[in-house]
Amino acid sequence: MSGAPLPPSHVDAPPSRTRAALLVALIAYGLVTMTLCLPSMQEWGEILDASPGAVQLTFSAFVLAFGALQLVYGPLSDRLGRRSLMLVGLAVAGVASVAGAFATGIEALVAARTLQGVGCAACAVLGRAAIQDAFDGPQRTRVMAQVGMAMGLCPPLATVIGGQLHARVGWQANFVLLAVLAALLAVATVRGLPAVAARPRGDTHWLTEMGDAFARLGRERAFVLNVAVLALSVGAFYAFLAGAPLVLKAYGVGPGEVGFYVMVAPLSYVFGNFLTSRLARHGRDMRMRAIGQALTLTGIVTMIGLALLDWRSGLAFTGPLVLFGIGHGLLMPPTLVATVGLLPALAGAAAGIAGVSQQVVGAFGGYAVGWVPQDGPVGLGLLMAAFTLGAIAAQAMLPGDRSR
Repeated sequence: MSGAPLPPSHVDAPPSRTRAALLVALIAYGLVTMTLCLPSMQEWGEILDASPGAVQLTFSAFVLAFGALQLVYGPLSDRLGRRSLMLVGLAVAGVASVAGAFATGIEALVAARTLQGVGCAACAVLGRAAIQDAFDGPQRTRVMAQVGMAMGLCPPLATVIGGQLHARVGWQANFVLLAVLAALLAVATVRGLPAVAARPRGDTHWLTEMGDAFARLGRERAFVLNVAVLALSVGAFYAFLAGAPLVLKAYGVGPGEVGFYVMVAPLSYVFGNFLTSRLARHGRDMRMRAIGQALTLTGIVTMIGLALLDWRSGLAFTGPLVLFGIGHGLLMPPTLVATVGLLPALAGAAAGIAGVSQQVVGAFGGYAVGWVPQDGPVGLGLLMAAFTLGAIAAQAMLPGDRSR
């Protein structure tokens, strides 16, 4: 476990911008696969003669597989290398997409979506680990910010494209598109992602080595605190996504208008990541993170304050969350860099733990919305503030020289 991976071979390696674009595309592929088919879920019940619960399972099964397998791919890639496992994941996702296109029953579709999650997990976790391998210093933070921009833009764009394909061609067209994208990304990965020499394996079983990696990371205080910052911040964001439609309903905002209000925070997050990509060259990650936390908390407090002043409107609710989104855009990329880059030899395991932790705490944040009043933003705002204050506390306990 002590030997770091050998540096990547740069023979015939593509320019850094091309490689960055490839890694961003690989990470985004998982989110595109998750959301492209969402519009079709409205009609799968009728088309496939399935219950609403069975249709919902097509999404839940994907998310479960997507999250759980990151814990496996990450440490395995530290042992076997990133590119080979990335190609395995793309192959699984591509085959699963073809199977989904030919599914004639809900059971087959759930199985296909589960396998898509298994394959896409490799793209998500290994893409982030490969950024650690391929880039250094401020450039690494800039690429993580570009990933954040893609993460903010992908869900709305993929949903629009998926809905149009469903309406004009048929729901199967979305799975065909995903299969084609997997094939194209596999070719681009072979041509554009340098192979990293695998670490000498020795006689240790891979499961034992995986446990050792997790234990080693768990002993690193800076790693645990950085993961806490990431997970708690995502918890606040997921709480907003889950609670915003309920609050807006209390304000008389119907389904046709909810999306315009909810997208304020994600689009602001994209802008915050854009700012990070520009500011990262100065190398002041901790200052960006502090400013990000301050903006995040200011946005939430302003939202609560306007509600207490009885400003009951969708704009008064979501407008202050422009600061929330920008704050997260400044906070998340440098925190991800600090998490994955703390122990370079275990970058894959670190990315896996960080990814799963964010999904688990994010899911809890969405679930916890049911515990607070939903007739206005105050209850939701207090819940978001609790997650954010926890993230601020974790960040305050970070050793400054280990969190860059």
